[in-house]
Amino acid sequence: MTDGEFPDGARVLRAKIDMASPNINMRDPVIYRIAHISHHQTGDKWCVYPMYDFAHPISDTREGVTHSLCSLEFENHRPLYDWFLKELGFETPSRQIEFARLNLNYCLTSKRKCLALVNEGIVDGWNDPRMVTISGMRRRGYPAEAIRDFITRVGVSKAYSVVDYGLLEACVRDNLNQNAPRAMAVLRPLKVIIDNYPEGQSEEIELPVNQDKPEMGTRKIYFSKELYVEKEDFMIEPPKKYFRLFPGNEVRFRGAYFVKCVGYDTDENGEVTAVHCTYDPESKGGNSPDGRKVKGTLHWVSANHCTDFEARLYDRLFRVSNPSDESEGSFKDNLNPDSLTVLEGCKLEGEIKDLKAGDTFQFMRQGYFCVDITSTEDKTVFNRTVDLKSSWK
Repeated sequence: MTDGEFPDGARVLRAKIDMASPNINMRDPVIYRIAHISHHQTGDKWCVYPMYDFAHPISDTREGVTHSLCSLEFENHRPLYDWFLKELGFETPSRQIEFARLNLNYCLTSKRKCLALVNEGIVDGWNDPRMVTISGMRRRGYPAEAIRDFITRVGVSKAYSVVDYGLLEACVRDNLNQNAPRAMAVLRPLKVIIDNYPEGQSEEIELPVNQDKPEMGTRKIYFSKELYVEKEDFMIEPPKKYFRLFPGNEVRFRGAYFVKCVGYDTDENGEVTAVHCTYDPESKGGNSPDGRKVKGTLHWVSANHCTDFEARLYDRLFRVSNPSDESEGSFKDNLNPDSLTVLEGCKLEGEIKDLKAGDTFQFMRQGYFCVDITSTEDKTVFNRTVDLKSSWK
């Protein structure tokens, strides 16, 4: 060992390594730093501090780590890692193995830049559902099995590469499609009044919890005189190939009846406030005895049997595939202004109760949603985990 000094007066110890060894490509590495100054955490308790390259292999081996997995920038440090363990006489030394970082487009994985997002309030902490942290993905509703599936598909490589974020979403979508219970929810509600349905009456309708898994059983929903559908499911003057509600058109309300639009109400600004329809009592279950066909099937909820909730629609945090690319400007300049949309007054079928954080559902025609950790008894909050299909090119 030899010693020396840094400009600030701190002394260091260096290890003299036999450069004739074919496995060693590092010269005189620093192993200790000796500084007689106060430390911001330990005060004056210590003056000798081991350098990372020295502490890393020793702590790995003493803690029983068999394989220390590192990113490629540590490849040149491996000879020193092995040399320390050999010279210190460990019988079962750890092994260091390097691999390429997992880079995702439209994301940041730099801790320094992610910390800036958190500290500047651009995101709601490290567990913000737009962050690609484990806590963020858990809060967004990504199943652990889907993340493991994604890692298996990507594999391990020593070559630099960037993985499409859409592959991660596809793994999540595949998992939830098989396992998530179904529900009907209306995010932007528009009232529908069934003019020929008896006043004050309602009836139970039974639907599968998950049509792909009959063993999950069935659930009850209610049909009544006043219902809610999505605002986008009605137009006064529709374009061609629009098969939803418009004056004179008939559609199927999923699991219930054929419903025909006969009119609508507007306010003083011309905005539609309610749609008037009639239903065919003979078409219960969604099929008519006379064999007539309809092209549109809508989801809906009963106005008297629904629960209000807040929906948070998350999208990608950045609008460019490589937000760290300085030619595109600062990563803060590349933020997606539509990465979060909050909708109040959404409607959920009323028999879904006792919800807890992390519960996940497929909202028909809307996507996959999970209950957020900020939900309370008085206010339910759902995060959109992923769309039913990718909308990105």
